[in-house]
Amino acid sequence: MITSGSGALAGLRVIELGQLIAGPFCGQLLGDMGADVIKVEPPGAGDPMRKWGQGAEKVQWEVIARNKRSVTCNLRVPEGQELVRRLIMTADVVVENFKPGTLEKWGLSPDDLLDAKPSLIVVRMSGYGQDGPYSQRAGFGGIGEAMGGWRYIVGDPDRPPARMGISIGDTLCATYGTMGVLAALHHRGRTGEGQVIDAALYEAVLQVMEGLVPEYDHNGYIRERSGSILPGIAPSNVYACKDGPFMIGANKDGIFVRLAEAMGQPELAKDPRYMTHLARGEHQAELDERINAWTSTLTMDEVEQAMVDHSIPAGRVYTAKDMVADPHFRVREAIVEVETQSRGPIRMQNAFPRLSKTPSGIRRPAPAVPGQDNFEVYGSILGIGEEELTRLEAQGVV
Repeated sequence: MITSGSGALAGLRVIELGQLIAGPFCGQLLGDMGADVIKVEPPGAGDPMRKWGQGAEKVQWEVIARNKRSVTCNLRVPEGQELVRRLIMTADVVVENFKPGTLEKWGLSPDDLLDAKPSLIVVRMSGYGQDGPYSQRAGFGGIGEAMGGWRYIVGDPDRPPARMGISIGDTLCATYGTMGVLAALHHRGRTGEGQVIDAALYEAVLQVMEGLVPEYDHNGYIRERSGSILPGIAPSNVYACKDGPFMIGANKDGIFVRLAEAMGQPELAKDPRYMTHLARGEHQAELDERINAWTSTLTMDEVEQAMVDHSIPAGRVYTAKDMVADPHFRVREAIVEVETQSRGPIRMQNAFPRLSKTPSGIRRPAPAVPGQDNFEVYGSILGIGEEELTRLEAQGVV
């Protein structure tokens, strides 16, 4: 499904200089909202994301590069740097996630760019930020997750820290970078001024750590790995059914009363061990055992129906296979089919969030090859003729 809507950011031009996940995911979010995203890839193999993903064919690129045009440019040579500088001067936003100092080394310092175009917005994503004692260290999303507090609290108590299963550090940083772009656009709309957005991977992770820091600062409490439970919040866990796992969240007093009724054990809600939020937290393990003893006698269908009948927050633990088959996902078009250029139709997550007046969407598939849009972009935007472009290509500039 390719939409024709323009999106809230229609008319905005973004130059994406980053590679792998953080910079490109920021570009994906902006492109989904309607921006014209021009992705700059190194000549040859292009962005390494073209070869990332699981399974026999690597298709993660089809998601992260949708709604983008691709040009190639060698940013390590002066002629390539000048070419990108000219392209940036036609844009509203620049996205990059190189090591701090790289743009400066290439003669593309944000300060110089802003001197030439004061309305420009530059979002810079890096491991540790643009300053500070760690700024020059190499940083990937997993390191940001570790330093930001995420890795330490993920996993079972008797195991080493675990990975979530996705590159959450990168995507959080990209999401906050996108938020910064939207805020900067609002400021520019009032003042005409652009600015630089400094988004660090570890700080993006830190932002979602809830009360982790003040709990230590005020109480001396350090959160530990707790597996599938949230300590002191009960019942809220994944329970075993005859045919698979099922998530139930009934930690609020009134909801727990309904859960006890659904279980055919209304007396549980009157038991002093379980009557209140604090009491259930103190007896969390034994309460989970009681609920698990009940769910294990039933199928997921039976538990799900009981939860619906008693208005209890609950749901199956989905895999991708479950998602693409689910009627709710289908009706809301949470997952859509996109006709890609090189791999045929592929289902993927739709643009999000939903806007009623200027809906986001997938307007074009990911570019099949690096530099697919060289002639279109360099020709129509910079006025470079075919002969000159052929020379640049022959010399390895594009």
